[in-house]
Amino acid sequence: MNVTEANFQQLVELSAQVPVVFALWASYSPESARMLETLDRVVAGYGGRLVLGAADIEAFPQLAQAFQVQAVPTAVAVVKGQPVPLFQGGADEQQVRGLFDELLKVAAANGVTGSLGGGAAAEQEPAPLPPLHQAAFDAIEAGDYPAAAEAYRRALKEMPSDHEAKAGLAQVELMGRLQPMSAQDSEALRSLAANEPDNLEAQLGVADLDIAGGHVEDALNRLVAFIGRNFGPERETARVRLLELFDVVGAADERVAKARQALARVLF
Repeated sequence: MNVTEANFQQLVELSAQVPVVFALWASYSPESARMLETLDRVVAGYGGRLVLGAADIEAFPQLAQAFQVQAVPTAVAVVKGQPVPLFQGGADEQQVRGLFDELLKVAAANGVTGSLGGGAAAEQEPAPLPPLHQAAFDAIEAGDYPAAAEAYRRALKEMPSDHEAKAGLAQVELMGRLQPMSAQDSEALRSLAANEPDNLEAQLGVADLDIAGGHVEDALNRLVAFIGRNFGPERETARVRLLELFDVVGAADERVAKARQALARVLF
């Protein structure tokens, strides 16, 4: 289920009956989608002995603060109201199952041995996604980022004020740019950007890498600095990309607010 301010306390109370796993994710983290997919698949195999809550820290930043999250994605369990750190970043299915097996042992030692039946789980089912959003999600699951981007563009054409589609488009375009990049490519790109601070493509590429790696301020500051040094078409290209990265990170993020102020200073 999706975790919100409204149901968070309910989930904490539920942890007295069954361990609750909180998956903290963010749209600017490509690893988040893979973590959610893995956790969803693994939790389903425990027959109701675990509950999975997906928490978007851009929409619910207080939760990240409460769990003292340093980076996303992060998984934290709660047993009888007490947090149990699981992992940060990626984890394969075998590792996750091992962690969950140990979590259930800890829960049992504290008298938490309950299980949720199908009826209880059904009541917590989130509302279905709009058709084009679902099409985009399915394409992301298949690794087809161009198809996901096209679905989001169609959603925006139907409803230009669809902020989720706008953010989703920026995210999948970022993932599409990063998909073909190897570790060697990344190292070469960083070296090029360091040696050629006014190389537009190098600066854009490293900003993408930094966003994906969770170094949000570095990415945004890099593009603001480039815009401040350059003029003409390259400046506009960098400005447009920066606005797209604002959508990836989220308008409510204070780092975006600071970068917007810095952008206004260099533009005006």
